[in-house]
Amino acid sequence: MEDSPFKSLRRALRHPMFTVGLVILLSVILIAIFADFIAPKTYREMDLDNAFAPPSRAYPFGTDNYGRCVFSRVIFGSRIALRVGLIVVSIQAILGITMGLVAGYYGGVIDRIISFTCDVTWSMPPLVFAMAIIMALGPSLNNVIISIAIVSWAEMARVVRSKTQSTKAKAYVEAARALGRTDAGIMWRHILPNIMSPIIVLVTLALPLAILSTTSLSFLGLGAQPPTPDWGVILNEGIDFIRQAPWFSIFPGVALVYTVLGFNLIGIGLRDILDPQIRDI
Repeated sequence: MEDSPFKSLRRALRHPMFTVGLVILLSVILIAIFADFIAPKTYREMDLDNAFAPPSRAYPFGTDNYGRCVFSRVIFGSRIALRVGLIVVSIQAILGITMGLVAGYYGGVIDRIISFTCDVTWSMPPLVFAMAIIMALGPSLNNVIISIAIVSWAEMARVVRSKTQSTKAKAYVEAARALGRTDAGIMWRHILPNIMSPIIVLVTLALPLAILSTTSLSFLGLGAQPPTPDWGVILNEGIDFIRQAPWFSIFPGVALVYTVLGFNLIGIGLRDILDPQIRDI
């Protein structure tokens, strides 16, 4: 019998990689929540007399070409990164879990149609596919969220389908079917709770990919638009001044690496503890 998620989580807290990742993630969350109190300036506030000022007590990360505080913009950018990551992964999870459950439970023609759709989506380079969708919808942060979610649900659907196929033959599922439970009730109340471990791992590993993808598209000018303090936007603005003011690009890049590292460490730790077999799927 599988351990409960809570018992597995207690084991995860003793995993050094998971613990370090959790500390990093909690720090990013706290920074995002208390950004108004941590940032010395607003992300829009300009001081043209101090454009390209190097890091100092007044401007810990220096200033940009408009004299805006890079530290404040990076701090407020953490809110965008976390919000976008959570929204993208939520949409991705809803699509992937629903499609995977339906395909794995019913099989037959339904399974072949969904599996074919997954294979087609899986075969396309995600960033190129997302760029094509954005070009059709128009550049904006909301359209980036939609495009990334559309191109990234297939992996979760494949894993959920595989787990559902092996779980639907279990005795407790047969008992629920014999008691007259509906198919939807069996899928959501009996199968889904028992395959949550790999889903938790996939969601945790999908979050940094979502943040990286949205930041990359914003860097290319397809996502958030200035003066939004998105890390990709800041990197895009700072690339032309990399020699004159390297702090303009270095600090948002460090913030991105720090956040992605935290999620990755948590995901790897959970993978090792909750479901090490996921690497074989």
